[in-house]
Amino acid sequence: MAAVLLRSGASLAEDSSALARVDLQLFAGHVDGVRAFAPDGTAIPLTVSHGRLTPRTRLTPGETVSVRVVVRRPGWSAWALGAERHERLTVQAPVAHVVDRWPTEPRIRFDMPVSAVAVGGTRVAPTSAAVAIPTQKTAGAVNVAVAARSWEKLGPPVRVTWFPRSAEPVVLADPAPGAELTPLTPIRLTFSKTVSSVLGSDHPRLSVRQQGRWVKADSHTLVFQPSGDGAPFDTDETVSFTTPVRVLGGTTWHVAGASFLRLQQLLAQEGYLPVTWSGTDVARTKRAEVAAATAAPAGTFSWRYPNTPRELVALWTPGEPNTITRGAVMMFQHDHGLTVDGIVGPKVWHAAIADAVAGKLKFGGYSYVYVHRNVPQLLTLWHSGHVVLTSPGNTGVPAAPTALGTWPVFEHIPVGRMSGRNPDGTRYNDPGIRWISYFHGGEALHAFNRASFGTPQSLGCVELPLDQAAKVWPYTPIGTPVTIEN
Repeated sequence: MAAVLLRSGASLAEDSSALARVDLQLFAGHVDGVRAFAPDGTAIPLTVSHGRLTPRTRLTPGETVSVRVVVRRPGWSAWALGAERHERLTVQAPVAHVVDRWPTEPRIRFDMPVSAVAVGGTRVAPTSAAVAIPTQKTAGAVNVAVAARSWEKLGPPVRVTWFPRSAEPVVLADPAPGAELTPLTPIRLTFSKTVSSVLGSDHPRLSVRQQGRWVKADSHTLVFQPSGDGAPFDTDETVSFTTPVRVLGGTTWHVAGASFLRLQQLLAQEGYLPVTWSGTDVARTKRAEVAAATAAPAGTFSWRYPNTPRELVALWTPGEPNTITRGAVMMFQHDHGLTVDGIVGPKVWHAAIADAVAGKLKFGGYSYVYVHRNVPQLLTLWHSGHVVLTSPGNTGVPAAPTALGTWPVFEHIPVGRMSGRNPDGTRYNDPGIRWISYFHGGEALHAFNRASFGTPQSLGCVELPLDQAAKVWPYTPIGTPVTIEN
């Protein structure tokens, strides 16, 4: 009896391949029931074979499992010791770890034998506790996910960066040097040795001055995170170091230039053009809009208003500079307190992107003026789909003709002085000229006192009766296109 009592025990233990193992002594009886539970109480189905307990559903590496086992005692020992013995064990699904995340060869080692490995999303057959990265590259980075047991899911991916052997510290950059960046693309530098051992307290230097900061992502990695508007468009950006390092692939990137087509899309969206734009949505964030500024999304333009004059339609070309776009830029500059020169510089892009993010729109419609030089000379004012007025006007005499073409209004004043030379060389100086809109050099739309209108009488300007000029002037702010045609 003493021997039976000593050899009737049962216990639960961890196992090298299964979730757990039930150890039964000679007279312990047999396993009558096994149950396993996740931390939230959900039952985990098990297979029991030779005392080993294996989950029938895949567990997450590191998941905590509670195991309960009922052992049924045999014959008289059940009478003496009780019919059942209950054992409990809390175990964790094993977690395999990468031994070195910055190896000097394309090979990954783990701290235990593993069952499954995914390298860059592709399953790779492991050899015990290691796996070769399927690549011909001497350096690179890849995400690695691993499962220690066949009944486990792959764990969360870990980034592994491998380097060639070198006498000096090696740096792998992402994006690769030579790549084209957006102004807000982060630059990630991963060192073969710890950052502190290579640089101390210093940071790399960038050749392009911009807002942003270096952030230490881990002991081997620095990331430059641009902020604000980031790097200027169409520039080369170079990184340099205070200590000797070997940067694989070079040290320079190119920041992409701004897309003229995207400028037109923004001006159309914000109400500065007589066309609308619809296409691939861009998230209303600074980063998304800056990225779109270098690679315009797909879409189409449509005329915003009915009865658009054929003269205006002929001026529009998507993706290419034209007078309509130049006028819209000038109007945008004027509305935003910028220098009105029609040049699309960083300040224009900054304001256009800020308006896009904020959803800011221009209201007030769109105006266009076209003037016929053939007698009788007429000015037509079109606004947002309607002809507001048609008025006789005077263009330049043969010795000082009004130039043919289209130009945007660049100065818009209610009253001013006009002076210059007559065709015969004498000078003129006329103060108090009303309702002036300059559009081409010294040529302007304005009021002038004449006995008649509709024939060439001016020195290049388009003269209108006072009452008509007063009606035209509010519709011709800076940027309004004016066409002179025969």
